[in-house]
Amino acid sequence: MNKMKFILPLLIVLLFLAGCGDNDLVDTNMSISDNSWTYANSTKATVEIKNPNQSYQFYFKLRHTTDYRYANLYVVMHLKGNGLNKSTRYQFKLAKNDGEWLGKGSGNLYTYNFPLLTNYRFEKPGKYEIEIEQNMRDNPLIGISDVGITVAKEGD
Repeated sequence: MNKMKFILPLLIVLLFLAGCGDNDLVDTNMSISDNSWTYANSTKATVEIKNPNQSYQFYFKLRHTTDYRYANLYVVMHLKGNGLNKSTRYQFKLAKNDGEWLGKGSGNLYTYNFPLLTNYRFEKPGKYEIEIEQNMRDNPLIGISDVGITVAKEGD
């Protein structure tokens, strides 16, 4: 009888966890060599869209060190494939006016997760490439340690 008291809740938890699907279609991270992000060193991800009626969210992930000299960051996102060729420039605020970093800090490393597109629907099913490149005046851009892309289903 004691085994049943243990096994039944365990089975319920396992069934619950099995029913929780991961909505991320893509979750990439790229370490930046020597914390120096160059124009040529863009981060890319490929996503396969099966249901064009589904809405998607796109995120840009960033980690920088205290060596980063600016309060903001400019990037360009390119979305290509299946006849689509879209480029958008984004500006992200990384610090307050007094210089305090806005990201989640751990030691000298700060982490951000910026929304790029929300409630986005593709016109057709197929494979698409997402590319993000730094768009600052400095090349290389010092103090960037990691960049990444997440594409997730919305509302599942």
